[in-house]
Amino acid sequence: MADATEVERLFTFDAVVMRGIPDSLKAEALRTEDLGEVDLEEARKHHEAYQSVMRDQLKLHVEVLEADESLPDCCFVEDCAVVVDGVALITCPGSPSRRPEVTLIKRILGGGLGQEIVEMTEKGATLDGGDVLFTGKEFFVGLSSRTNQKGANSLANAFPNYPVSGIKVNGHLHLKSMMSMAGPGIIAVGSSDHSQKAIRQIKKVSNFDYTTVTLPDDAAANCVYINKTLLHCSQDEFPESYKVFAEKFPKTPRVAIPNNELFKVDGALTCKSLLICKKPKV
Repeated sequence: MADATEVERLFTFDAVVMRGIPDSLKAEALRTEDLGEVDLEEARKHHEAYQSVMRDQLKLHVEVLEADESLPDCCFVEDCAVVVDGVALITCPGSPSRRPEVTLIKRILGGGLGQEIVEMTEKGATLDGGDVLFTGKEFFVGLSSRTNQKGANSLANAFPNYPVSGIKVNGHLHLKSMMSMAGPGIIAVGSSDHSQKAIRQIKKVSNFDYTTVTLPDDAAANCVYINKTLLHCSQDEFPESYKVFAEKFPKTPRVAIPNNELFKVDGALTCKSLLICKKPKV
């Protein structure tokens, strides 16, 4: 059973992997609904701002991989791996068009970043990293259009020291489209019926107790807690949710990161990075 110090350690990182935004994203990226045309220039400014926060404020080593025009969704690196305790499970994304993305991610994680590589071998298993919510004590896996039970089983096999529970996802692409960790033991969750049904499932099957912070906007519930700092939506994007973050986390260092352009193609804040604790190879 992880104590508070151990859980905080699991949210402490020294490296981050990101990938550039290809021109092809504008017309060819997968999307669940039409939210308008992506302004690539603005999206790249937001992407660079995210990188800058990681590098300059949080002092992480930032590995930015080159965009691949043949892979329009390649900037959403979170879906390609689940990395915990020096182990990187290389996923099999639910969308076949995205599966080639994992090749470069595997090489980078198993190379200089020193992660132990584990691959999914069960036939028919699919898993998107956006469906994986790690609390520091256990995993919740969204069973969605992209992730199936076999994929959840693969995660459980890769991380046998942590309980794994499947959570049915409706109305959203991924589990983390409507919730994420806002701190040790704190789950930020949207207020929609779909989000509230999902968090009730979590409370029913969880092995530990969690505090929940409910936000007016589901998309705003996707945030990044890293090195005792909370990265979350901007005031311009979601003013009411921004107020909730300010009210509920007055003592936590917070940084607002705009993401309204990539949101048009189902890209959330967590989607844009893989957070790593480097373990150099001996």
